[in-house]
Amino acid sequence: MVMAIEHIPDWEERLARQDAFWAREIIDRPAVDITIPKPRPERPWPRGKRYPTLRDRWMDGERAAELALAAAANTEYLGDALPHAYPNLGPEVFSAFFGCELEFGEETSWSIPNLKDWSEADKLQFSRDNRYWKKINEITEAMLEVGEGRFYTGLTDMHPGGDAIAAFRDPAQLNLDLVEAPDQVKALLQRVTDTYLWVYDYFHHKLTAAGQAVCTWAGVVSTKRWLVPSNDFSCMVSPRMFREFFLDSILRECQHYEASLYHLDGPGALKHLDTLLEIKELTAVQWVYGAGRGRCSDWLWVYRKCQQAGKGLQIRLEPDELDLFMENLRPEGLWIGLSGVQDREQAEALLKKIARWK
Repeated sequence: MVMAIEHIPDWEERLARQDAFWAREIIDRPAVDITIPKPRPERPWPRGKRYPTLRDRWMDGERAAELALAAAANTEYLGDALPHAYPNLGPEVFSAFFGCELEFGEETSWSIPNLKDWSEADKLQFSRDNRYWKKINEITEAMLEVGEGRFYTGLTDMHPGGDAIAAFRDPAQLNLDLVEAPDQVKALLQRVTDTYLWVYDYFHHKLTAAGQAVCTWAGVVSTKRWLVPSNDFSCMVSPRMFREFFLDSILRECQHYEASLYHLDGPGALKHLDTLLEIKELTAVQWVYGAGRGRCSDWLWVYRKCQQAGKGLQIRLEPDELDLFMENLRPEGLWIGLSGVQDREQAEALLKKIARWK
């Protein structure tokens, strides 16, 4: 049973609309996510604590939980938005579970390649004694404790498949490996995917047993068993190599979930869109065109192509782009994040407009 969010009376209706998104169905309108900061914060933001290093700050689970609690208290959640947070040590933490070390910056972290030679591939092993595994569990527990009734705790950002191998080897080296060591790459991909599916099940069970809705960094909050397949490394390979090496691990992920939202990152990855749309188990697509590459409305052809293939869409746009999308896309299977909304009055007007989308 999913935990109630005490300060959002219609939390069940919001979950229902987001569940309907996966089925490409409409209850009364598409799922719409709008968040704005409250004019007066209700809870102080944690500050003042000094850390010897950035690593120490990132690894402070208590601070992560307090930030999540403050964000939930100081944000107005409109439309179908629901407060949620996830334990975060950066996008390559899954590779760190296999022994990669992480370097931490102000806003993100990155891995240090740890597979120098393919003869050492068997030394890459997931371990419950791994310090990053323990830390993600610790942060998850801290968030569950303070978040009860206030926000949902989700799964961390995990990049298995090709991105994990690129973290072990370095992306440039992996490009050579696809030609010089294809069998080793495929064998490691198989093993990494096996482990990932176990890790997903572990956290999914842990969180749903605590009454959490399923969520992560991508914004969707749902009762469905879902997550975000991706392969950011794919921008560096041809469609033929993508099919040969990476399609199988993505397919296994999609088959493992009830619903899936593929993170298609950047114009360099667009050459794989046709291949991805052929995956019948893939539910929806999140197209991220990148900074400096126009606005959401400049990529309407991508969204139309996805809808024509029967896929749902997560779309993040600004209010002045809404008319164009209402004229060109069907509302079924859309999850819409509206940015740049100024206040509750504007949000309510936009929600009424979207409710007329037929």
